[in-house]
Amino acid sequence: MPVTLYRVDQTVWDAEEQVRIDLTRIYADAPENRIQLPPGAYVTQHLARGFFWGARFNDRLLGAVAVYEDGDAWRLSDLCVRKTTRRRGVGSRLMALISAEAGGKGMRLRVDSAQLEVADQVLLQRMGYHLTRTGDYFELDLPTGDSGR
Repeated sequence: MPVTLYRVDQTVWDAEEQVRIDLTRIYADAPENRIQLPPGAYVTQHLARGFFWGARFNDRLLGAVAVYEDGDAWRLSDLCVRKTTRRRGVGSRLMALISAEAGGKGMRLRVDSAQLEVADQVLLQRMGYHLTRTGDYFELDLPTGDSGR
């Protein structure tokens, strides 16, 4: 499934009806207790301070993750994939595309550890994330062309 990365900020949300429909559906499919607001309210509240990276296939969003910029890092939260497309690698592909984008921009990726279930922590570790010394978040350090890492 050729999934591409698609950034959704307030401007895109306001301009594209299909994006509004897709993001609302994605978060309507979120596991119970993950999102504490109605899906549309969650998305609009998050867009007031951040953006979403979406997994796009055939002009439709199949999955998304909320992103906040934090200095040299993107803080990721609330990864969700539509129920109808789960178990097809959409979430993993989305995370890989975000990693590539972050590496190209010299950004680090962070996921707060307090919100994660054990299965999510194991998945992040398999993807190369490590728990920071303080235990506050998982981080992925990406090589950049400038640092030679």
